[in-house]
Amino acid sequence: MLRLLSLLQTGRAWPAAELATAMEVPPRTLRRDIDHLRGLGYPVESSRGPGGNYRLVAGAALPPLMLEHDEAIATVLGLRLAAAGGTGIDLTAESADRAAAKLRRVLPPALRRRTDEMLAAVEFGGAEQPRVTPDILNVLAAAIASRRCLEFAYTAKDGPSSRTVEPMRLVQLGRRWYLYAWDLDRRDWRSFRLDRIASPKPTDVAFEPRDLPVDDVARHLQDRFHSPKSLRITLTLDVGAGEAAARLHRVDGSFEALGEDRCRYVAYVDSFEWLAVVLTLTDIAFTVEEPAEFGAYLARIGRRLLRGSDLGDPSVEDSGRSTS
Repeated sequence: MLRLLSLLQTGRAWPAAELATAMEVPPRTLRRDIDHLRGLGYPVESSRGPGGNYRLVAGAALPPLMLEHDEAIATVLGLRLAAAGGTGIDLTAESADRAAAKLRRVLPPALRRRTDEMLAAVEFGGAEQPRVTPDILNVLAAAIASRRCLEFAYTAKDGPSSRTVEPMRLVQLGRRWYLYAWDLDRRDWRSFRLDRIASPKPTDVAFEPRDLPVDDVARHLQDRFHSPKSLRITLTLDVGAGEAAARLHRVDGSFEALGEDRCRYVAYVDSFEWLAVVLTLTDIAFTVEEPAEFGAYLARIGRRLLRGSDLGDPSVEDSGRSTS
């Protein structure tokens, strides 16, 4: 049924005989499967006669097993973000466009217009971080699911090496992906950046999963990668999480959606100066949640810039308030 739906979602009109051949089923089975799709709510049109064909068209409502209105918009935006590198996965714009086109064909007219308007209005920037191929993700995920030891070549800062591990978790932090695993040679837990892994291959050796040393692996790695001297700054941004991730990819951090047009951003930086520069260049409206020292720093910088301009207002310096 999934194969049949995938063929129909190409948008073409399929001659009955050709579709049956592609499905490798007799015509009677094809007709039964078409009826089953219609029963699920998928709008499949057919024409009779020698030139009879089947075609999937937009329905009056979203079919079952598809998406609600907000889910459809989130899916379309997610596809565009993935193509722009916002997920850290090396997906092509062509593959995202194909998936979005299949989704669009089965959306009702009102929702189709909403998603079209959203795509026309939003622009995502490309990622500067190294990206991971879906093939590597698939191999690692399969090894974790099957509980098979994994072999791969790894290039760390101190040079290349061969590793054999018991893979446990795939973790995404910002735009980087990590494998968290028990290293059999070093007899300890290790994390590996996926963009530095080459030629991963599951072995025939099965393993019983060990108890993880922490409850939250993502938080554990986040805390480990940021030294105690790193600064943690929390902001509320007046843009959606997807757009914020695309525009702030130069700063390590995490995003929490607070609605379509707002998100919370937890940034880790070495200095207030760097984040102030990035926020100025991206021109995103924001509010400082914490720490208060960052808000005070921005206020001082703002007053100094005003003093150096012809528009400077001496009253601003005396107010002691900061705005963003």
